[in-house]
Amino acid sequence: MFEIDSGLWAWKQKTNHNRMIELQRDEPVPKEGSVELAYFGSSAFRITSPAGITVMVDPWRNFPTRKWDWYFRDFPISRVDIGISTHAHFDHDALHRLDAHVLLDRLIGTYEFGDVRITGIADKHATDSSSAVYDFKKIIRHFDHIDITPPDNPRSWDHCLILIETGGLRILAWGDNRHDPPVEIWERLGEIDIALLPIDDSQHVMGFHHVEQIIDTLHPRVVIPHHYYIFDVTVRQSTLQPADPWVVRRGGNARWLDGPEVIYSRTELDGLDARTDFFGDHVAFDKERWLAAGE
Repeated sequence: MFEIDSGLWAWKQKTNHNRMIELQRDEPVPKEGSVELAYFGSSAFRITSPAGITVMVDPWRNFPTRKWDWYFRDFPISRVDIGISTHAHFDHDALHRLDAHVLLDRLIGTYEFGDVRITGIADKHATDSSSAVYDFKKIIRHFDHIDITPPDNPRSWDHCLILIETGGLRILAWGDNRHDPPVEIWERLGEIDIALLPIDDSQHVMGFHHVEQIIDTLHPRVVIPHHYYIFDVTVRQSTLQPADPWVVRRGGNARWLDGPEVIYSRTELDGLDARTDFFGDHVAFDKERWLAAGE
């Protein structure tokens, strides 16, 4: 039987642009205010601006062939205003799982709407797997005969750093970017309030010494780990591990959050020096319903 490749699913959605039409008639002016950050597991975060505009970064799915699942289910269908993917890997690119007005896939350049400004900076995916539990670079070269080393890597090993500015805050979604981009990339990033960094005990994306190098270079006020194992979201064959041991080593400069959402403001963050805020196993969707029904 012939199977239709549906591509993105916007044509199936019953929602429409009415909300965005109303917002663009009198676009909210960027100003300081409360910003909500919600964690959806893996590397997915929803950011809500003071005006209520929602941005989802890096929704995930399982590997398309379904031969190597990372999650018990695909990403729960989620309604947001803007969806973003940092790069073309299955654990970051499920934009079709978003009921969104705007989709920004591997953004390079700047997008502005209302009180949100999003900048995408082109760089490269991490490929130094020397600290990882398994050497994925070696495995890919041996079995797929592909060299993922920049600059002549395939498209899926390109990457875009995503800088989201709203409420007077500068939030950096590092995704799986390499730890040592060129000087001009660091200069483009500038001052960062909240850095979302891939951290887990398997050191899958980067080694802990790479993470510390990023923190020492950026000097963010807050560091939030992502891309780690959650027992009832991520399956064991993903090879990911929890981030708890790394957070424990942060000692008194770590804050263990008691839920999947947290509110930040400019004045609250002043004076902080790389405080770690950790969501742990908390995610901003109903896990029981998701496990039972898949949505």
